[in-house]
Amino acid sequence: DGFVPDLTDASNIVCLLFNEHEGSFLVGAAAALKSRTGVIGFVGGMKIPLIEKFEAGYIAGARYVKPSIRVLSDYAGTTGEAFRDPVKGKELALAQYDRRADIIYHASGGTGIGVFEAAVVKKRLAIGVDADQSLTVKDDQRPQILTSMMKRVDVSVFETIKAFVDGQYKGGYKNFGLAEGGVGYAENDYNKDMIADIKDRLEDLKQKIVAGEIKVPASKAELDTFLKSLPK
Repeated sequence: DGFVPDLTDASNIVCLLFNEHEGSFLVGAAAALKSRTGVIGFVGGMKIPLIEKFEAGYIAGARYVKPSIRVLSDYAGTTGEAFRDPVKGKELALAQYDRRADIIYHASGGTGIGVFEAAVVKKRLAIGVDADQSLTVKDDQRPQILTSMMKRVDVSVFETIKAFVDGQYKGGYKNFGLAEGGVGYAENDYNKDMIADIKDRLEDLKQKIVAGEIKVPASKAELDTFLKSLPK
């Protein structure tokens, strides 16, 4: 997942980019549908456009399925250290849980470890990012993870290699969203019962996004426009 400027189809480099906002829309919807308090949270790492993309999709998904939902948002910092500060992550998450959030989505790298720790302390739920984090956390944290927003790097690499083998390789930039199987949400033996009652709704939303019926915002400006378009 990276960006190299000025690539073309003839380049011997291909940048694999992900529509994180689309996957975040689905976990935002999941959080809103499962919330009992009507308040959910978001903890970002460094406040940069990339992480705001996660936040925009998350808020959009939550508000799409439950217009009355309240979303609390905090960032760990403005430097790269914001992705490596689990102490700050725990502090922010505890504060959000104390403000009645019962589910928090993090897009904060190692800082998210603190979010999971806070979820255990408060006996609330959290949502992981990039990979199925329920597979790598401590045993006592696993029951607190509702799901994770997954970036399917395996899919993107496979499709790129396959294109090369098939003689269809092109350099440049390739986006992987829901339509390409590049993002999604985690379902496993640990959380399948927790999300069983909302899975059909999430799959319906996924199909609407793939079909272009829902255009997921990828920035704050796009989010503002999206929210204004929702039925009152």
